[in-house]
Amino acid sequence: MFLTMSIVRQIEKWSSTHNPKWLVFIRVTLGLCLFIKGVSFLNNISYLQQLLERSGISMVDNNFWIAPIITWIHILGGALIIVGLFTRMAIVAQIPIVAGAIVLINSKNGIFAGQSDLIFSIVVLLLLLFFFVEGGGQISMDNYVKRHLL
Repeated sequence: MFLTMSIVRQIEKWSSTHNPKWLVFIRVTLGLCLFIKGVSFLNNISYLQQLLERSGISMVDNNFWIAPIITWIHILGGALIIVGLFTRMAIVAQIPIVAGAIVLINSKNGIFAGQSDLIFSIVVLLLLLFFFVEGGGQISMDNYVKRHLL
């Protein structure tokens, strides 16, 4: 437990001193992509359910609740990443979904398939991992709360 807290403190100290302001643009773009993907799933939830059924995730009957959860995690997590509030928690919620999309859905279609999002999903996953370490940055609600309210 102590070792984990020490590592978290070291990551936060490193990210607060090595986080250039231009990374805010990339963080906001990442959040916007996730938010838009969630809204597109919300508009066509049956498409997401079909993807999940074809991937084998929805093998159990009455497994209709997975698609709305994925949709709302993308929408809410994307919005939190955009403003930089609870950034690491929002990213932790996104990582299994995007990793699952890469392994279970996009890798079966291949890179050159007509509607393949494999490369996009890989880039999003790498950016999520990067911002998990980096945090919200200097221009974020996380930073504002840490400096002014705590």
